Amino acid sequence: MSRSGKSTARYGIACALLAALAVTPGTASAHGGRELWGAVTVAPGREGIVEVAGYSGDRLGPGSVLTLTAPDRARVTGTPLDGGGYEGAVAPGGRSATYTFTGASEGAPWEDRTFPFVLAVPVDAVPGTRLAGCAMELTDANGAPKDRGACAVTVGLPAPTLSRPLSGVPLGGLPEVGGTAYPGTQVTVRDAAENEVCTATASAADGAWSCVPDRPLAPGPGLLQATATLNGVSAVSEQIAVTVEGTPAPDGAGEALPGRDGINGGA
Repeated sequence: MSRSGKSTARYGIACALLAALAVTPGTASAHGGRELWGAVTVAPGREGIVEVAGYSGDRLGPGSVLTLTAPDRARVTGTPLDGGGYEGAVAPGGRSATYTFTGASEGAPWEDRTFPFVLAVPVDAVPGTRLAGCAMELTDANGAPKDRGACAVTVGLPAPTLSRPLSGVPLGGLPEVGGTAYPGTQVTVRDAAENEVCTATASAADGAWSCVPDRPLAPGPGLLQATATLNGVSAVSEQIAVTVEGTPAPDGAGEALPGRDGINGGA
């Protein structure tokens, strides 16, 4: 994977970790042990996996069932845990999904592991909002509740694109920078040293944005990257390599953006 690809992928991981902080694992359950919990951040029109965990109550045997109810306007589209004594099923319409334990009675089938559910977020969901109504329940073979919990489903932000200038084409010091982003987002372009190059607001009609640097870019090779922000959530574009005509900049000008090749790749 390229350096820029790793940056974008790890940013996605950062979003999931930040969303997880909004749900407090280890909360005491009325049924004993810890409360079920899970969290995921999903961009509009996309799918994401929420992993349910946290049960530490009575040992449950075959026929016990974990049910996830999808949040408002979202749908469950898959139960990707395959085999291992668990049978997944999605209800018609995707309003809920279940895992049923079908394995041997020995062991603790619901403890110390996670159970993935695939959620689809509607295309018109607003980034930065929380979809209400996501809930989980674990019942024994007789249908008696043994644990309950809630999951946090946050609407994320699609990554912006940075399509101008073209990578590898020699540039002047004040090139037009542009691309597309979620309509209405604030877009900030930074260079390899994380200096702000220029800012713009994505068009409410089609998401197009463009800006011109306030100061000439440093001559020589470098990198540009765009960050889109809206309602407290953000996403970054792929980095593009640029070459500005003139005397080359000192060594290190083309290094990756600090803080953007790790899991903290936010604005």
